[in-house]
Amino acid sequence: MKIIARDIPPRAAWALEQAGVHPLLARLYAARGVRTKDELDDGLARLLPPSGLKGIGEAARLLADAMAQNQHLVIVADYDCDGATACAVGVRGLRLLGAKNVDYLVPDRVTDGYGLTPPIARRVAERGADVLITVDNGIASVDGVAEAKALGLQVLVTDHHLPGPELPAADAIVNPNQPGCPFESKSMAGVGVMFYVLLALRAELRARGVFDASSAAGPPQGASTPLGGSEPRAAGSVGAPRPQPKLDPLLTLVALGTVADVVKLDANNRRLVAQGLKRIRAGQMPAGIAALFHAAGRKAPVATTFDFGFALGPRINAAGRLADMTLGIECLLTDDAGRAAELAATLDAINRERREIEGGMRDQALLMAESLFQEDEEPPPAISVFDPDFHEGVVGIVASRIKDKLHRPTFVFAASSAPGKAHELKGSGRSIPGFHLRDALDLVAKRHPGVLLKFGGHAMAAGCTVAEETFEVFERALAQVAQEWLDAATLTRRIETDGPLAPEYCRADIVDTLHHEVWGQGFAPPTFSEEVQVLSQRLVGEAKNHLSIKLMHQGNPVDAIWFGHTEQLPARVLLAFRLDVNEWKGERKVQFLVEGAQT
Repeated sequence: MKIIARDIPPRAAWALEQAGVHPLLARLYAARGVRTKDELDDGLARLLPPSGLKGIGEAARLLADAMAQNQHLVIVADYDCDGATACAVGVRGLRLLGAKNVDYLVPDRVTDGYGLTPPIARRVAERGADVLITVDNGIASVDGVAEAKALGLQVLVTDHHLPGPELPAADAIVNPNQPGCPFESKSMAGVGVMFYVLLALRAELRARGVFDASSAAGPPQGASTPLGGSEPRAAGSVGAPRPQPKLDPLLTLVALGTVADVVKLDANNRRLVAQGLKRIRAGQMPAGIAALFHAAGRKAPVATTFDFGFALGPRINAAGRLADMTLGIECLLTDDAGRAAELAATLDAINRERREIEGGMRDQALLMAESLFQEDEEPPPAISVFDPDFHEGVVGIVASRIKDKLHRPTFVFAASSAPGKAHELKGSGRSIPGFHLRDALDLVAKRHPGVLLKFGGHAMAAGCTVAEETFEVFERALAQVAQEWLDAATLTRRIETDGPLAPEYCRADIVDTLHHEVWGQGFAPPTFSEEVQVLSQRLVGEAKNHLSIKLMHQGNPVDAIWFGHTEQLPARVLLAFRLDVNEWKGERKVQFLVEGAQT
């Protein structure tokens, strides 16, 4: 492991500080590419305009026409948190804008698999749908879209995943990653794409005289907004235009889905997340989000991106992994606080079950991965493991744990539970910086035709299906690609940090300031590093698998903890750490959360 301090452009840090940014934040922002205070403006007016998205005009007209004719709209969702929030945003937003006949369907991870398949298209048609809308999927659903069209449905694809060589023949496609789309934020999550479609639809309805602009698009920077808005009339109905409904209450769901999907928090995504956080901290959120905060034991008034990624998101994801994502979507759709509390409690119980299953699988998978190399050897360049007893709902989480432990691109496979698919293995992969997982799968498919029955995904996460008898072929093929693409520097785990922490910033109020900001994928939370003296250390926790440390930081004693680490540290060591606050009997003390050590 190597601990490396980020470069901090001094002029940018100075300019930010002169513009009134806190000196520590100025340094952190400058190291992450921010050059001016204007870039930190998270007001709604600074969001990229919807017009930049290719196909969004066609999508808005399609939906407006369908609403004018009171057609039946059915959203086909995905079974992760991004898909669930995108579905909830779609249903809530379309109803806000006047749609009277909106429904949704979410595929089952086991029996249906991912995306809009021909059987899903037939189920949508059987519901009497006129328009099928995909959220967080569809860009690779060539056959599913063709089936829907053959059944007489209009199809709108909203997605953010990378397209394959052939685009589906949908009536409209909105995806910042489709060929020819000039939209700057290529990292927008599926929920963000659906939100933008709603913004364009509202503008289209306004142009048709359904709404006027007497209701503001959103609050000024830093202000709160009422959750309501005018009661919309049906699109196309006769009468004077009404004030347009507010869509900004949906930003709480957009923020949750964006962080939970671990997309890059570019400037536009950070603004979407910041707007959602402001509303949650002000107590303005759907009943389901409030219930999830309560079930997770987190405090909404001081909500952070950490809450989205590690508390709320996993509870929604658990429904798609072990049960039915309808539970998660219904929790986000209900306005009944009692019903929301019941659903949140159910999701919390499913998540506890998920953690138990994951724990056993993780230990077994790690043993299998470590058996691939000797103790004094480096791990292979890529790792693939399979066990007949693995649960396909948590293979992605387990792959992520192994990747974190061994710093190698990792796939974990489980036997398919779908009827008639017992011979197939479903795999989920997670990657390391410098290794584009979906491109690697594409190369494996070209070199070994027929081995990959299905595949798709992103640079850092992907999924695939193989026949059980070809698993070893896939294992060797992926390792070969990794051998060719990865060098020793890339295979060495690196922790980028913000360098030393000045002792005057080792305060609880400073930690609160840092936690208030928007951090996440591509805009890493503050991590500091410096050599410290270890005063004492001991193992804690029920399983004795966490290292509790007392250390001396620049002449001051500080408590630290390294979760999931059991090896003792030397008396002096270079630590990478994040800041947290430990509260005990009303006293708030700074605590270091250790990320890594370089001895």
